[in-house]
Amino acid sequence: MSDFFAFPTVNSWEENVFKLTTPGIITVVILIVALIAVALFIRSRTVKSPKSTTRQLVFSAIALALAMVTSMIKPFEMPMGGSVTFFSMLFICLIGYWYGPKAGIMTAVAYGLLQFLISPIFYSIPQMIVDYPLAFGALGLSGFFAGRKYGLVTGYIVGVFGRLVFAFLSGLLFFAAYAEGSGMSAPVYSLAYNAFYIVPEAAATIILLSVPAVSKAFKYVKRMAVED
Repeated sequence: MSDFFAFPTVNSWEENVFKLTTPGIITVVILIVALIAVALFIRSRTVKSPKSTTRQLVFSAIALALAMVTSMIKPFEMPMGGSVTFFSMLFICLIGYWYGPKAGIMTAVAYGLLQFLISPIFYSIPQMIVDYPLAFGALGLSGFFAGRKYGLVTGYIVGVFGRLVFAFLSGLLFFAAYAEGSGMSAPVYSLAYNAFYIVPEAAATIILLSVPAVSKAFKYVKRMAVED
């Protein structure tokens, strides 16, 4: 790997890893900006309204900011990565719920890269791609249910399931060695480990969204987000 993008180092478990250099961080930031710009461009081709594009930018930025802040509120954190957060996945799923799957997935991938920049350390490029752009990008699948009844809850479930699938694949493909000594096979260990922090947050969020007053509030916010 080019030292321009990242350099080899050792993490707290004495494992060989890579850490982004300053040019590497700048490259990722440029990619994040490009993804958000593409998401805005995609919607601008369908709504034909500068006000709608501006509204999407504002609401998406607010959702991204709330997701980042709430992702740092961790009632429970796993020892080797992953945590139950304060409904952070919901805010990313909202973007798909508001603006559809294309904009939702693009913005969710950008969010995954933002999460990566919090601690820009990785084992390999494939591992980084699966754990960040793909896993978090799956939350944008909520957009496929944007126009359906109970679309937010259904989309949230699908998005979170997508994230769990990629987290499971990452554990199976890149961290199978951690299953040794656990008494479990690598697939079972990976599924159990990742479900242990993803499922409780998902369950709490679904319960919250099932409250009539909360559901009504999110429908009102959606009207604000999409109507001129």
